[in-house]
Amino acid sequence: MQCKVLLASIFITVSALPAMAQQKTSVKPVVKTSKADSTSKSTTGIKPKTGAGLLASNTPAAKPNNQEKLTYNHVPLAGEKSYFGEKDEYVNDFVRKYMEVHNRTLSSVQSNSATPFSVMDNVLEQKKMPKELKYLAVIESALNHKAVSHAGAVGPWQMMETTARMMGLTVNRKNDERTDWNKSTAAATKYLDLLYSQLNDWLLVVAAYNSGPTPVLKAIEKTGSHNFWDIKEYLPRETQGHVLAFIATASIFENLSKFISLGSIPVDFKFSKEKEEEITMKEPSAPVLALKPGTPATATSATTPAPVVAIVKKPSFTEEELKNMSIVRIDQPVSFEVLAVDLGIDKKLMARWNPDYDQFLNHTYATPYYKLRIPKDKTDLFLQKKDFVTKKSITFLKENK
Repeated sequence: MQCKVLLASIFITVSALPAMAQQKTSVKPVVKTSKADSTSKSTTGIKPKTGAGLLASNTPAAKPNNQEKLTYNHVPLAGEKSYFGEKDEYVNDFVRKYMEVHNRTLSSVQSNSATPFSVMDNVLEQKKMPKELKYLAVIESALNHKAVSHAGAVGPWQMMETTARMMGLTVNRKNDERTDWNKSTAAATKYLDLLYSQLNDWLLVVAAYNSGPTPVLKAIEKTGSHNFWDIKEYLPRETQGHVLAFIATASIFENLSKFISLGSIPVDFKFSKEKEEEITMKEPSAPVLALKPGTPATATSATTPAPVVAIVKKPSFTEEELKNMSIVRIDQPVSFEVLAVDLGIDKKLMARWNPDYDQFLNHTYATPYYKLRIPKDKTDLFLQKKDFVTKKSITFLKENK
């Protein structure tokens, strides 16, 4: 779910083992009723891991004594344009929506975090590792040290039994140190250190912690890039959401904790020190079609959305794009690949017109519906084949998680 410098061949050997072959599935903790465990019951979108996110039994737990100490990069937070580049506004927008959707869980964690964070900070400080790594435990278990997943992952860091033992923990019927804050944190940081020695980027480490290192290494090999955004589409969908949830959680607790009680981030909040301009931006003037059973797809059923205030540097779309754009409201995800095959819609255009769509796919969007921008000349065809492409998309997305 950690030896200073490991040969890459270890990861390749590990990938062949059954523990790495398991499909990652999201499961909520199996909670034993007690006051201390109550936070895990409301962990919507903050899910513990299953067995696929762990190294197998031939991974050494100890580091060679003759290796030098790793120098760690910092954990990137929202607003760091020097790191996120063109994805900066995308990340900021994701953090805003994440705060709204998961505010209840974030508030619960915040009110019960003093002792756990203190213990984890001490361990991280001793190892000179970034303190922001403790927020991985937030999205793994909502800081429930007794959380148990259906796959058998236990504790705040949701470690599987085999990996826990490799990282030095005692796991038996009488004593399961995965539930011990100090010992489990020491073991988890050892594993994180192992991943970092191979990947050298914390977002990739978080991805590997969730899916196991094999999918990440395969994505790197496929793209030739060590940038999360370049390999993102080749990772399991849950892993993509896991990394974004980590960025959001770390950013919120580090820089936006005062807004948790408010439930949202003020619209004029500047994530970075760079000068930004507040402007009023309207949605495209195209009709918004609510795709509900029995609702005719005519102009009489269209509504025009009210202007919304956004922090942007320039309009998202050109005038020509707005003229050729329609909006349909959907309550179930559709795959851009399916739209491309069955409706002839350019999936790259869809991705550019709907930059936050993966939040809807990963069930982290602020609303249960999404206003999907599609080419105007494809609107009638989309409405005619809407049921077909939705059913086909459900199958496609399940098969390509």
